[in-house]
Amino acid sequence: MHPIERVHLLAHADNLKPLRHLVKKLFNEQGCNEKDLNSVIMAINEACMNVIQHAYNTEDGEIIVDFLINKDDLIVRIYDFSETVDTNVIKSRDLDDVRPGGIGVHLMNEVMDKVEYKTGMDGMGNLLELTKKIISDNNKNLKNEEKKL
Repeated sequence: MHPIERVHLLAHADNLKPLRHLVKKLFNEQGCNEKDLNSVIMAINEACMNVIQHAYNTEDGEIIVDFLINKDDLIVRIYDFSETVDTNVIKSRDLDDVRPGGIGVHLMNEVMDKVEYKTGMDGMGNLLELTKKIISDNNKNLKNEEKKL
């Protein structure tokens, strides 16, 4: 596993726009196809917004986002330094309950190949690890061509 970028940001929603631009740049550099790219940006944004709203609430806090590559997998680790969360209570609301908000966890699980909640740095805080297999448009086209043969 090789690190490719680390970002420190204060837990404020207005800091997510530059993060989204960075995610787009990094995933583009790794050859991610456009459809997956937009979904991943949304999932990472949702994860960080959950930290801002639920972990820190109105308190100031720090978020660290690590981007790592392991073969074809891009791994995003999102650390916060709030109280450790009981991962058994992390869930999306019922999707039949149509209203704004509350589906970020569902979205992350749908978009990413793997979503894991872990203990944060040095046993403090929380770590959300998101993994996405990078499939480039070129790789997808090659696989479709192979299927035709």
